Amino acid sequence: MDKDPTSYGLLTYGWVLLLAAWGGFTNYRARVMSGKVQKFSLAELVGEVSTSAFVGVIAFYLCEAARLDPLWSAAIVGISGHMGGRAIFLFEDVMRSKLGVRWERSHDDNGAQ
Repeated sequence: MDKDPTSYGLLTYGWVLLLAAWGGFTNYRARVMSGKVQKFSLAELVGEVSTSAFVGVIAFYLCEAARLDPLWSAAIVGISGHMGGRAIFLFEDVMRSKLGVRWERSHDDNGAQ
């Protein structure tokens, strides 16, 4: 049976979002504790967690498309959530290479470069 995004239940989406958001929260907390973030910011935390949740869902879809074991999927979702925006750029690079698209990322696309 082929799956599509509407064929997964709320429980599945719940654990994917929770695991990915947990990864984002953990990343933000580590940055605060290490001093990379000067002070706690609710707006930055919400941004980190929402980005992590988004990338976690995308990672879940990629794992499902690759028919990975659910335990592998859970680990990848959590790690992707912890990576946050870095995972999005990694997914972009993989997608461009798979599709044969040549595109140089500008400094505006990723402030880290």
